[in-house]
Amino acid sequence: MDSLTHIVLGAAIGEVLAGRRLGKKALLLGAIAQSLPDIDFVASFWLDTARDVWAHRGITHSFLFLLVMTPLLSWLARRLYPRSGMSRKDWWLFFGLQLFIHIFIDAFNAYGTGWFEPFNHDRIAFHVLFVADPFFSVWPGIAFIALLLLKRTHPARRKWAWAGIVLSSVYLCYCVGNKASVDAHAKAELLRQQIPYTRYLSTPTPLNNWLWYIVAEDSGGYYTGYRSVFDRRPIRFRYQPRNSGLLQPFLRNRDVRYLLRFSRGFYTIEQWGDTTVFNDMRFGEMKGWEDPKARFVFHYFLQYPGGNSVVVQRGRFWGWNRHTLSVFIRRIRGN
Repeated sequence: MDSLTHIVLGAAIGEVLAGRRLGKKALLLGAIAQSLPDIDFVASFWLDTARDVWAHRGITHSFLFLLVMTPLLSWLARRLYPRSGMSRKDWWLFFGLQLFIHIFIDAFNAYGTGWFEPFNHDRIAFHVLFVADPFFSVWPGIAFIALLLLKRTHPARRKWAWAGIVLSSVYLCYCVGNKASVDAHAKAELLRQQIPYTRYLSTPTPLNNWLWYIVAEDSGGYYTGYRSVFDRRPIRFRYQPRNSGLLQPFLRNRDVRYLLRFSRGFYTIEQWGDTTVFNDMRFGEMKGWEDPKARFVFHYFLQYPGGNSVVVQRGRFWGWNRHTLSVFIRRIRGN
């Protein structure tokens, strides 16, 4: 999830676990602990883009990191706050739960999370939430504002904190239901249209959980389409060839090897003029629900690795304007 979500969610959890003993310090410590796995952003200062993309959400989002950091942070907190009334067990629960929730909810995005690093490099990705979903984040966000404003002794503090946590959890369960419904309809539609496939994924489009991007892989490429939970019409699939032959001249490049591992095989290769482009399909297309010729959000220029500094996000909202937003909302509504 985005950094702001981790901050406000961590603060709410901190209030529930330690607010009565630490006061508003629990908000600060919760926000810091919940954000700690994202310390891997510092790697971007010395890693090239392809290695940085692979390293992000790696070892610092693993169960090993949780097991190492929980006792270390607990020891440090006991030294800093010896009169807090928090026992060793209390601190272990505080930091262990914060770190676990961070790496747990990050796995619900498309990016993938290295739970089992460094022993297993597979990335866990459930494709349930867009990386920034305001409908998930708004509840702990409201709770966070209330907790900042209310006095330490106000009796409603824990109720606000619990409300933020519970409502975001209910929304997450709702999103899981949306994915199950979309997958059932999409797979039935693939069968009805007699489209064979070997692998399948679905992932939500930006900032919502109602319009989903569908990918079905066959031996030569992918059938892609969009499905809204409000749709009453068949999915219109279009075919994207993988074009793996265009990748042959670059297979010895180290950055290509990282990209192939990162994409989990969901990639296409395109030729843009004199530039060969590697696309990771899991991040969706630029306004693909509107433009049938849309390019992919994640595109990496193989001949110009230095021009890929914001590769994950640079195409996310490219070309969006008021008209785009209007079309997007209509498409979400099933129109």
